[in-house]
Amino acid sequence: MSPDSGGCVKSLTTPVGGAATVCETHPGSSHRETEPVAKPRTKPRPLIGWREWVRLPELTGTPIKAKIDTGARTSSLHAFDLSVTEKNGKTWAKFEIHPIQRSKRDRTAVRARVRGYKKVRSSTGHTQRRPVIRTIIGIGDVEYEIDITLTSRDEMGFRMLLGRAAVQRRFLVDPGRSFLHPPPDGP
Repeated sequence: MSPDSGGCVKSLTTPVGGAATVCETHPGSSHRETEPVAKPRTKPRPLIGWREWVRLPELTGTPIKAKIDTGARTSSLHAFDLSVTEKNGKTWAKFEIHPIQRSKRDRTAVRARVRGYKKVRSSTGHTQRRPVIRTIIGIGDVEYEIDITLTSRDEMGFRMLLGRAAVQRRFLVDPGRSFLHPPPDGP
């Protein structure tokens, strides 16, 4: 690749997979420094599809089918019979999870600490104030903490929606594929 008038090569792939802009110093050139080489990722990100089985081990032992929605910022979980109460200066959410779509079997009663509230605009344009909890999520071999809003998702096809804040910098999403990570025990 040829340098520009200031002596810089516009892009260069390094042997370790990074990229750099390299400037040679010539008499009369205004370029005096070499820009840093971008560090390559040490570990490739796992691939997930537009829907995946997820685990919420602190809330239920049954896997949940989740829709990966990079157009939504926040994640949400369908909470049946949701009530929010205060006890000893802390806010708690009490609700039931029915992990299997269109089924009330395998329901789990849950009590979780509310971290705050978030205003969420639905795909239909309605704004709703939702309680936010933090819990562990597992997708394939990856486990980490996420914030989840609690809401009624009765009309929706999935019990859980994973927004981009939950998957960014952790996974690559292939919108043409589904269920790349099977549930641990199957629903």
